[in-house]
Amino acid sequence: MAGGFWAGIDWSEKLNDVAVVDAAGQVVVRARIAETPDGLKELLRLLSELSRSHRHSRRQVPIAIETGSSLLVEGLRSARQPVHVIHPAMAARYRARLSPAKIKSDKGDAAMLANILRIDGDSHRPLPGTSDLARSITVLARAQVQARWTREYHANRLRSLLRQIHPAALTAWADLPDGFRRTEARAVLAAGPTPRQAARLNAIQLCRILTEAGRTRLRMDRALHLQAEFAQPVINRPRPVEDAMGIEVLACLSMLDQACATSETLTGETENAFIEHPQAAIYLSFPGCGPLLGARLLGEIGDDPARFATARGLRAYAGAAPLTWASGATSSVTRRRIANTWLQATGHVWAFTSLTRSPGCRAYYDHRRQAGDRYAPALRSLYGRLLGSLHRCLCTGQLYDEDLAFPPGRRVGRAGGSRV
Repeated sequence: MAGGFWAGIDWSEKLNDVAVVDAAGQVVVRARIAETPDGLKELLRLLSELSRSHRHSRRQVPIAIETGSSLLVEGLRSARQPVHVIHPAMAARYRARLSPAKIKSDKGDAAMLANILRIDGDSHRPLPGTSDLARSITVLARAQVQARWTREYHANRLRSLLRQIHPAALTAWADLPDGFRRTEARAVLAAGPTPRQAARLNAIQLCRILTEAGRTRLRMDRALHLQAEFAQPVINRPRPVEDAMGIEVLACLSMLDQACATSETLTGETENAFIEHPQAAIYLSFPGCGPLLGARLLGEIGDDPARFATARGLRAYAGAAPLTWASGATSSVTRRRIANTWLQATGHVWAFTSLTRSPGCRAYYDHRRQAGDRYAPALRSLYGRLLGSLHRCLCTGQLYDEDLAFPPGRRVGRAGGSRV
């Protein structure tokens, strides 16, 4: 609870402006601190000296800031100082309320942030008390997703280049999962990045390359298949141009190899960290939720039991709860666009994978489609239903129960009406 003072920090890369306001909204302290241990100590001392009353504690002074990822925020969390992260778009709307002119200053923004908590503090929750293990899972899960995006970018770039110079490198692996992205396919491409170089590879050389790449079955059969593919007549570019494009292929292949290795490493680290978490068993008990998907869910939801008091709050945070807009005689229900986009994207995948692993999920999805929902809204509704079950299981410590989540013989309702 606030003890009569509220603080705001306008952060920057060098110096951070600090302003403290009292109950009347008047600025009582201003300071500029660096994002260093000495700057953190100075800020905590400033908050401690706001009042000489023995009842005053710096932890009674909530702090508003527009970022939750800076080292200064990390230091404040370690000191158990209450921190509220104000979204920059919301801060911009508060700024427009104070003055119609586009006036902005670092000192003014610090005071404005402090006054946001003074006026509407009940509408802004402090940073959740997520454990260090859960926060590490958040970092790893997001890094793994970004590594996967990078891998797909380099794979698409290489595919586009091979279509222009070496289409046989694509068709030769079309019958196998992952195609030219496979480890053995990339090893063969490194040995023959152009049609002329690939055509010079005999079956013995190809078999050796496949063996070194880790293939254990039907190596000679695959080598003969590749030799036949590379021997097919093709339209060749002039040799200097083909050689130059071959160098470009090798460069793209090198970046793809690195991206694949990074993605595999991060996937393993993410899954290992997730398995160590006490709540991992609950997530894994849900249909369609494996270690990687569970890590993404846990990383975004966190493990603070007080963060989401109700399942509806969790669904709203995840973008699975509908948004109602009503004004006079006009009323509409639309999808929620302001949400945790990482969790929202994960939920779509989770709902899709659960369709083949849970009869209740499949029946619920089919019911929503028959009721008129299209593909994405039906999955979003199913995702909201699963989140309701997940919230209940996290609160009670129980594993997923299909009969509780989707009672047999009971009419399936909307996500907002989930009984679990």
